[in-house]
Amino acid sequence: MASPIFTAEHDALRIALRTFVERELAPHADAWEAAGDFPDDVFRRMGELGFLGLHFDADDGGQGGDYITMVVLAEEMARCGSGGVSMAVSVQCEYVTPPIAKFGTAEQRARYLRPAIEGTKIGALGITEPNAGSDVAGISTRAERDGEEWIVNGRKTFITNGCRADFVLLVARTDASSRHGGLSLFLVDTDTPGFRVARRLDKVGMLTSDTAELEFDTMRIPASSLLGDEGRGFQQIMWELQGERLAAAAGACAGAQLAIERTMEFVQVRQAFGQRLGDFQAVRHQLAEAQAQVDAVRALTYETAWRVQQGEYPVRLITEAKLLATRTHFDVADTCLQLHGGAGYMADHWVQRMWRDSRLARIGAGADEVMLDYIAKAMRAGADGTGRRLAGV
Repeated sequence: MASPIFTAEHDALRIALRTFVERELAPHADAWEAAGDFPDDVFRRMGELGFLGLHFDADDGGQGGDYITMVVLAEEMARCGSGGVSMAVSVQCEYVTPPIAKFGTAEQRARYLRPAIEGTKIGALGITEPNAGSDVAGISTRAERDGEEWIVNGRKTFITNGCRADFVLLVARTDASSRHGGLSLFLVDTDTPGFRVARRLDKVGMLTSDTAELEFDTMRIPASSLLGDEGRGFQQIMWELQGERLAAAAGACAGAQLAIERTMEFVQVRQAFGQRLGDFQAVRHQLAEAQAQVDAVRALTYETAWRVQQGEYPVRLITEAKLLATRTHFDVADTCLQLHGGAGYMADHWVQRMWRDSRLARIGAGADEVMLDYIAKAMRAGADGTGRRLAGV
């Protein structure tokens, strides 16, 4: 959709990304879905093309672009035909690497950020635990200082890229006496003794992305593994989650738009009761309502991304965009599946895959209920949604 936030450079990037997605990803979507995986070469190829570091500094191997390039990437990856591939790439680009770029030392950026941008190292984000997900402050995985090392014990679950990752950005508790102030971030190599992928988890959707349960048993990591300041992990990961949520919103809008476009094509040729489906007013109105919803939430997402690009920290707007976009994506996918009838419910149809894949975004990166609670708190505080910078970050 044309928008003043996009420049000629963004348009050129979109063409390059769409060409790559349609030629090198989308043709394999069905095979990767059937296999329940996709090759690591996707990361390396995207790294070669410069797509994994669009808005990172050139000094770290990035392309030096602005924040809006994230929106373009999220939108075009939605066309790859596999929510799992899109999510795995998003974890690499928008979940794991931004905190390393912002809080990492020169050595950490050289060891983890640059190879992640090049696609030669795959990252995962270790937040969620069996008893703590959206409640980040409830994390119980412990990291205790022992001289020049940290000893880590605990478990993580629902970790995207967890089976294939070369390193994990890990959230662990370093101070048992403080709920919010007792968390810290660590960069952990997955070949470290004591690190174990306990199992690969089966999911309803996102079948091509590997999702793991991880265990840490007296895992010793060097003191230099600490990312940023000890005890600042909660604030740092809250900052990270805002980028994660906005990327999810952009991808959700694009996925919903793609579903509408493909369904519009279908209803123009599908015959029922002697006429095309698209000639029925009930069908036209369903698609019109879906389009109106997508246009509205996409406008919110674009404005929010523009504000981030201007240096604002619009947490309430990010929260609203994530909530509404991911809900809209699922609702639109459900409508489009219905309009495809029995064929849409078959395992080999694109619409049922989008329907299943889109459901996760209403849980991950903060469930709908958490998003609503944050919005309610911001309303009570009188926040106008345009935001401020997070104190201390």
